[in-house]
Amino acid sequence: MRITLTVNEVKRELEIEPGETLLELLRREGYKGVKKGCGSGDCGACAVLLDGRAVNSCLVLAAKVDGRKVITVEGLENDEGLHPVQQAFLEEGAIQCGYCTPGMVIAAVDLLTHNPDPGEDEIKEGISGNLCRCTGYVKQIEAIKTAARRMGEGADD
Repeated sequence: MRITLTVNEVKRELEIEPGETLLELLRREGYKGVKKGCGSGDCGACAVLLDGRAVNSCLVLAAKVDGRKVITVEGLENDEGLHPVQQAFLEEGAIQCGYCTPGMVIAAVDLLTHNPDPGEDEIKEGISGNLCRCTGYVKQIEAIKTAARRMGEGADD
């Protein structure tokens, strides 16, 4: 079966297999920032933005994304540089082994897109679907606060 979807602002026509997940399709097509963790939607390592909302790509059948828009962690960067969330994660040291980082960044982008000034409890809720075995989430929460502040400052310009 062939589907058409837009990945990171590039329209693609791709052949898919019956039962193939969006995660499997993206990995096969070279989007290595989408990580396979649990395969059951519990860890968030495979999160992508699907039509602007974070989803676990391991739970989405590739056939269901025909005509839709997908943004992976690779697609957040633009000509000006890293997305503010990506930059804040780097600066705040919110990356340990890095395995959960792409999904965590995607969750944070979704959160800040829909709630530009979240409180700490809202941040915790926003990343609650993302498991990190290396940290206590303190640095990730600080990075999201930093990104929110910077994105808010940029909106005032």
